[in-house]
Amino acid sequence: MPDFKDGRLTRNILEEEESLSSQSWRSYIIPTAAVIVLIGAGAFIHYNDEKRAIPKGSERSTGIGKADTNKPAIGGPFKLYDTENHLVTESNLRGNWILLYFGYTSSPDIGPAEVDKMAKAIDILEFQHNIKVKPVYITIDPQRDSPDQLQAYLSEFDSRIIGLTGPISSVRQIAHEYRVFFKKVDEEGQDYLVECSHNMYLLDPNMDTVRSFGAEYDASQLADGILYEVKKATR
Repeated sequence: MPDFKDGRLTRNILEEEESLSSQSWRSYIIPTAAVIVLIGAGAFIHYNDEKRAIPKGSERSTGIGKADTNKPAIGGPFKLYDTENHLVTESNLRGNWILLYFGYTSSPDIGPAEVDKMAKAIDILEFQHNIKVKPVYITIDPQRDSPDQLQAYLSEFDSRIIGLTGPISSVRQIAHEYRVFFKKVDEEGQDYLVECSHNMYLLDPNMDTVRSFGAEYDASQLADGILYEVKKATR
């Protein structure tokens, strides 16, 4: 980097002008091509990196059974347990539209609001549009969220919500597959909060993620967005 304090900037400019005047255009072909290649490679890496996640409130969607080469690599197989201690895998949910949310029962504010929004949205879809969407809640705090704790918590919102938990390694795996961020904060012994992302994911009957919804959506907007995707897929 040029040094503005000791006058080397001026010296460098004069030397560069002298060098430029003595070189032919041919000498710039290779370095210019190299720069272009580097820029192109950087753009390609950035593009592929962006494809790995669906941003908050993404409009990206795909029809059921249709191949989409631009679809982000999000979601995957999992093995978790429901509130009755039954093993649940992605195969058990296949064949249904799924609204998936990651949270934890000790969340003081955003978590309960999001679960309440989920319950209201599936009510709107079922009673106003005759569309059934299966709500699924996966805890990101399996150390405290036992099956019994999950059942007690979710029953306060809607008995239709399926609560899933499991070993911390399994929870981390599915969180990674869905690009869900979470970490413990403000730890005081066994008391702590969990900082996390709050997206909901809409999965089609093939268990492919077709859209994500951020916390900025209210229940009515969430229902409208799901309705749009379901109708689009069945055209």
